[in-house]
Amino acid sequence: MPMNGGSFDLPCNNPVVPAMLDDDFEISFNCYPGISCFNACCKQSDITLAPYDIIRLKKRLGMDSSEFLKKHTVPFEMDQHGMPGVKLRNVDGELPICQFMTEAGCSVYEDRPTACRYYPLGLLSLKKKGEKSDEVHYALVEEDHCKGHGEDRKLTVGEYRKEQGVIDYDEMNRDWHRIILKKRSAGPAIGTPPEMSFQLFFMASYDLDRFRRFVLSESFRKMYGLDEAFFGSIREDDIELLKFGYKLMMQIFFGEMSVPMVDKAVEKRLAERGEVIAMRRAAEKKAWQEKQETLKRDFNIREGGPVVNVCGGGRCGAND
Repeated sequence: MPMNGGSFDLPCNNPVVPAMLDDDFEISFNCYPGISCFNACCKQSDITLAPYDIIRLKKRLGMDSSEFLKKHTVPFEMDQHGMPGVKLRNVDGELPICQFMTEAGCSVYEDRPTACRYYPLGLLSLKKKGEKSDEVHYALVEEDHCKGHGEDRKLTVGEYRKEQGVIDYDEMNRDWHRIILKKRSAGPAIGTPPEMSFQLFFMASYDLDRFRRFVLSESFRKMYGLDEAFFGSIREDDIELLKFGYKLMMQIFFGEMSVPMVDKAVEKRLAERGEVIAMRRAAEKKAWQEKQETLKRDFNIREGGPVVNVCGGGRCGAND
């Protein structure tokens, strides 16, 4: 996946040849089960996952997104601002071995992540200052353990991308890459705490099943003017939900309005939240006061203080 500022996130943390390539650039490369280095790159894996990677893998494994993230990934920060990312969890040991690697090869090969499909290429997405659109380039990764570069097989970068089935992945992840680039340069929307924006980013990017529950909630429906046809379309379709998540993030983070809102929904929401906060504070204050009264009574009883009047047998007094 692309990283800002010319750095890369690739299967292995090794030097990248510093040359930006295009689809027409010709490379010499081949990887197949009989090659001497087969699976070597999977024994040094450092795989960052993009949204479409998670959709493919969770479906392959028969899990929802929350379960997949908990069992198969580890969180990390993609930049100095704390933008959340997730990597594939590796097998514990001396080398960071991919959990899906077997002696026969990749056990999830048909649904392998974007970074695995690109190797030995790296994808670089750049947005120049003042430019509205980003530029996409590629770089060649040459590592000592990989013998595929010595194979007598020539093809262009574009041909290799098509062969590896990465074009569909790029299409599904393209708007996500743009959000990352734009958010790094622009930061969170004014008045929106970074923690809240990052929570939405994590949910809409990675934990898609939890995001679906959020979008289908009554509170969300009150905010956004979306019809039942829309809610029906995202109830089972992860791709439609992912695309909607991109639109919602662009609207909330950068004010690019493409999701209709209910008239005065924000004002109503703020008023409702104000009432809820006031009620919560009143309840907390009452609970605190009751606790103080209880503590006071307990203290007086322990100390033998005058907390009750005893009347009977012609006598009235305070614990006398």
